[in-house]
Amino acid sequence: MRYVDEFRDPELIIKASEEIYRLADPDRHYRIMEVCGGHTHAIYRFGLKDILPSNIELIHGPGCPVCVLPMGRIDDGLTVATNFDVIFAAFGDMMRVPGTQGSPFEHKARGTDVRIVYSPADALQIARKNPEKHVMFFAIGFETTAPSTALTLMRAKSEGITNFSVFCNHVTIVPAIRAILDSPDMRLDAFIGPGHVSTVIGCRPYEWIARSEGKPVVTSGFEPLDLLQSLVMLLRQLRAGEARVENQYKRVVPWEGNRAALKAMAEIFQLRPYFEWRGLGFISQSALRIRDEYAEWDAEQRFPIPGTRVTDPKAAQCGEVLKGVLKPAQCKLFGKECTPEHPIGALMVSTEGSCAAYYNYEHRKAAMVTSISSVA
Repeated sequence: MRYVDEFRDPELIIKASEEIYRLADPDRHYRIMEVCGGHTHAIYRFGLKDILPSNIELIHGPGCPVCVLPMGRIDDGLTVATNFDVIFAAFGDMMRVPGTQGSPFEHKARGTDVRIVYSPADALQIARKNPEKHVMFFAIGFETTAPSTALTLMRAKSEGITNFSVFCNHVTIVPAIRAILDSPDMRLDAFIGPGHVSTVIGCRPYEWIARSEGKPVVTSGFEPLDLLQSLVMLLRQLRAGEARVENQYKRVVPWEGNRAALKAMAEIFQLRPYFEWRGLGFISQSALRIRDEYAEWDAEQRFPIPGTRVTDPKAAQCGEVLKGVLKPAQCKLFGKECTPEHPIGALMVSTEGSCAAYYNYEHRKAAMVTSISSVA
């Protein structure tokens, strides 16, 4: 296959669905977690859940970096920008994420210099053009985006640009999966492995899940046929009583990962002893910090960081949704106080958040069907 239409071919989708029905044991209930928020978005966008047997339950994992960032880190970054007259640069999906004193967009409305960038290199360019100001890039993401942050820091150092720093919030996916598997209230049969992260780290880091936990893992692409084929591969393993790591996304994901990207990350970052995740608490060695050799470009070493700890709104049940214990619509605030237009929890902000995806596709679809039925 070469073109995206081929991955959305209706006839092939029907055949894949029929194969899933054939492989699924009708007397068994399957709980399969898609780790990546991009997969959650694709599942709802293409209505894949509607063509699966009812005994296959897809559990939405913690693979949306905006969603798992604790509110206190947002407060810390915005406090630095406000108190030290710093240009706050971040990706667009961060701009409406609420902190206790408002989102980056709301701070911008109050006068803080907040700017959307499409890459860390864009933030560095702002620093070049504004030598009288300091630019802080609010870095966020899994291993997918960490290499671009690393390369930007290398460039800043090589060019001697000292009015630029990074507030590092990069996290790593494998410790989060381990935390989920250690959760006593979680039962899973298999994983659809993350596609974006795996382009950098490869498939080998998941081998312990199959070896020690006995759970099959299939790294998947994001088109409908990618996901359906991944489910076929998982069901074949479960049917045979096997647990292996397989790579469905071979056209993009190398088994050993991207060596150049991993080398850049190793030069710039080291693991933090622990890091707080929204909904999952503190997880050891689950995030990256900037090495001391690059301290001059580390916002956490250049500025006093409050270290804010914030408890999420009690009524919002982001943690339970992130761990897959609750479905988005089972949260008390879903679709009422918390909507994409007025998000309370981070899962409703990002397009990859499971609540936003569910609201935009499942919730509205149900509302439309109800509306049409009432008219008829």
